[in-house]
Amino acid sequence: MTKVLFVVSAADHWTLNDGTKHPSGYWGEELAMPHKIFSKAGWEITIATPGGKPPTLDQLSMSRTAGLPGKLREVGRYLESIQAELDSPLPLDGVHPAEYDLVFYPGGHGPMEDLAYDEVSGELLTRVLHSGKPLALLCHAPAATLASRNADGSWPFAGYRMTGLSNTEEKLNSFGRKAPWLLEDRLRESGADYSKARLPLLPYVVVDRNLYTGQNPVSSERLAKRLVSDLGGC
Repeated sequence: MTKVLFVVSAADHWTLNDGTKHPSGYWGEELAMPHKIFSKAGWEITIATPGGKPPTLDQLSMSRTAGLPGKLREVGRYLESIQAELDSPLPLDGVHPAEYDLVFYPGGHGPMEDLAYDEVSGELLTRVLHSGKPLALLCHAPAATLASRNADGSWPFAGYRMTGLSNTEEKLNSFGRKAPWLLEDRLRESGADYSKARLPLLPYVVVDRNLYTGQNPVSSERLAKRLVSDLGGC
């Protein structure tokens, strides 16, 4: 059976450049839909967070601006069905990535607050990338790669083709213009071969070797289905 590790942000806010703390966490669709698709595939899923803290659902991800009513209802029902898992995640520092066939990071603004600076997560990402096992990061979650370093201090993801939430999409949020930094900019500056869909808010997935990335929330299902297709024999 394919074993999947979900690494989820434990942050409940995102500190903006004016010092205000914008309520945040994980994005509902980005956790619910891949989890649902993987579960239907018969995969075993484990959730881990920094410190083993139960993750916070970003309520904005369940608002009418986040998607069509039917999709939001589906996401809400599914999250309710796995609430027990969400309430008791493993501490990230107790996880052994070699035990899993896939490591998956859902997004939301939470990773911009904690995982982008988390050394435990950074080391895990480096190990999984170099192991050749599939590694997937969605929307804001590629921010977590910024905490990764090789033994010589270089960035392991330099030169990899990847995507993540674009500057344009970030600025569609009213608070996005107060962002202390933008993910697209930081990935490019760090050495990623960043690309994005021709238009914002469209599904877009990039695969380079064992690294899988999705641009935005609506890329959730496409990314998850690509992983199921590629890993089906695991």
